[in-house]
Amino acid sequence: MKRTTFKHLSNTIAVAAGLLLAATASAAPTAFEVKVSGTGAPVILIPGLASSGEVWDGTVEHYCGGGKRQCHVLTLAGFAGVPAIEGALLPAVEQQLSDYIAKQKIKQPVVIGHSLGGFIGLKLAADHPDQVGRLIIVDALPALGATQLPSATSAQLKEMGEGMRSRMMAQDAATAAAGQQQMLRTMVTKQQDVDRIEAWGKRSDRVTVINAMADLMSEDMRQNVGRIKAPTLVLGSWIAYKDYGTKPVFEQMYATQYQLLTGVKVELSDNARHFIMYDDPAWMYDRIDQFLN
Repeated sequence: MKRTTFKHLSNTIAVAAGLLLAATASAAPTAFEVKVSGTGAPVILIPGLASSGEVWDGTVEHYCGGGKRQCHVLTLAGFAGVPAIEGALLPAVEQQLSDYIAKQKIKQPVVIGHSLGGFIGLKLAADHPDQVGRLIIVDALPALGATQLPSATSAQLKEMGEGMRSRMMAQDAATAAAGQQQMLRTMVTKQQDVDRIEAWGKRSDRVTVINAMADLMSEDMRQNVGRIKAPTLVLGSWIAYKDYGTKPVFEQMYATQYQLLTGVKVELSDNARHFIMYDDPAWMYDRIDQFLN
């Protein structure tokens, strides 16, 4: 009798432990949060470094407010108040986004990514080419670090990224905040947008932001974009960086970095800084409308 009771108790504990482990696993932090709105053809929107998915609010209203499309808007872990995760963020987002598309049975979505989110879109479309219907990249490049040194090898880019990581980690909070404020003024025009983006940055996990930026600078997708099957539109900016060259110089840089992506269409705004969706939304919507129709 005691043996039976003990065996029953052991089984009960084992089942309870299994349930606890399952609950813990299911509650584990994910690489992004998703907000879904609208109905119709799927669109996945990925924001950039330290940005909230709210950066796409105008885009969601434009494309998913009329019953023709359904928007899946991400906010990445560690950004804008979403809990951070352990490990490298970029590969985790890519894999979990691929899993999300499969689990939700999302067929051939339009994927739109800004900046860091654009790079993730490139990775997703290159590594999972059959999952992406159309790809729209908003001011992002296959090898961001190569803008400073076009001839840089992958090894050199990794070295540059590690150097950036070390320098940013060594900064005190006041220096980092001042640098962010100065940089934001080159990336968007209106003060209200500067304030909004800065607020998201203050709610972001500093280590996550630094590591994501350093990893982005280390990456080199110039060869791998050739694996992308999805028709691709790249929308870029140049006026914020005009001290470094004319529009043709930037057009050539984009063309060079995307040269292995068959059929890619590249257009640069004459009025927008890095946050094109804020500085020149009408231009952005017009180019996307033409691309999707």
